[in-house]
Amino acid sequence: MTLIHPLDPIFRPQSVAVIGASEQPGSVGRMLMWNLISNAFGGTIYPVNPKRKSVLGVRAYATIADVPDKVDLAVILTPAATVPDVVDECAAAGVKGVVVITAGFREVGAAGVALEQRVLAAARRGNIRLIGPNCLGVMNPATGLNATIASQTARRGSVGFVSQSGALCSSILDWSLRENVGFSAFVSIGNMLDVDWGDLIHYLGNDPATKSIVMYMESIGNPRSFLSAAREVALTKPIIVIKPGRSEAAARAVVSHTGAMVGSDEGAGDSTATGGGDAGQQH
Repeated sequence: MTLIHPLDPIFRPQSVAVIGASEQPGSVGRMLMWNLISNAFGGTIYPVNPKRKSVLGVRAYATIADVPDKVDLAVILTPAATVPDVVDECAAAGVKGVVVITAGFREVGAAGVALEQRVLAAARRGNIRLIGPNCLGVMNPATGLNATIASQTARRGSVGFVSQSGALCSSILDWSLRENVGFSAFVSIGNMLDVDWGDLIHYLGNDPATKSIVMYMESIGNPRSFLSAAREVALTKPIIVIKPGRSEAAARAVVSHTGAMVGSDEGAGDSTATGGGDAGQQH
């Protein structure tokens, strides 16, 4: 399969490197590896861990540079301070899609903001598209890809779901499995350092498997990007936006786990719909 769209390496990878893969019970590195190997997405998995020869029976590599084949998607679970250098290594290896699960960025204050800017600079130098940091990851149920630290895999369906809250992702996933609701994509967007609402609306808008888009939005990020994408895609697919933060307590909660400042909601409802035809510490 040829990867054409800049987000294809994230949503339709043929190879995934798990940087920080682990066999330690209960660790995020083990959970992500297990989700990938227990849901066949038709691609190759490369655990990256300098201390192990293999992870869950799959041969491991000391660094991304040691992986012998081209890697489309790298999922990073290493400590926050290491992430800028790891993204630089991914760029040198030709990786074009990155998901950063790791927390400890803008949600922890000024030092985290500075660290995020280093991560973004590394991604831009390498022409990498990046989701996160401080997120649960990405699922594409249509292909069987589960590059998340969620406890279960979403059913296949036609709703594209995107959330800034990892906790809400987990709750929606549990509900959907009970109610037999499926998704075309299930995305925890985290701190939205690079890939934003507009990018995902455009991508899901062009995805034939997606019939509608639901978004849990704590902060709008780039308003121009969001509005431009929403106006275009809403002509053919309904877009439902659920926005928290109207109360002072809710606004404080949002700041605490994504570092996002919630915009004023006065005069608006809890949600808006358009249509036409947490990590905290990995919450």
